[in-house]
Amino acid sequence: MSPLNITHRNATTGPVLRVAGELDYAQATTLREQTERLVLSPGQNLVIDLSGLEFCDSTGITALLAARQRAQAAGADMTLTAVPAHTLRILTMIGLDRVFTIHPNSDTA
Repeated sequence: MSPLNITHRNATTGPVLRVAGELDYAQATTLREQTERLVLSPGQNLVIDLSGLEFCDSTGITALLAARQRAQAAGADMTLTAVPAHTLRILTMIGLDRVFTIHPNSDTA
């Protein structure tokens, strides 16, 4: 099991969170807490870079949905970037590829 590691940086368009490790039941609260502490302004774009994600279960997907809801409540957007193939497959199977804005990398977000 790989521990969840979330790093934060600010871009000109808004905050960028890079998520690495396993986003599962035991770790999803960490992502929720990180996104709840973010200061988001209308028009910003919260980018969640999943390039280091090794595993994501349904609780992790719920945490991503909560981050999207948090961004929308602040009048901001949210983008997932560098979504691993296994996670993208799950998002597509359940229709969340039409809910999330997804880009191949954080440079295009």
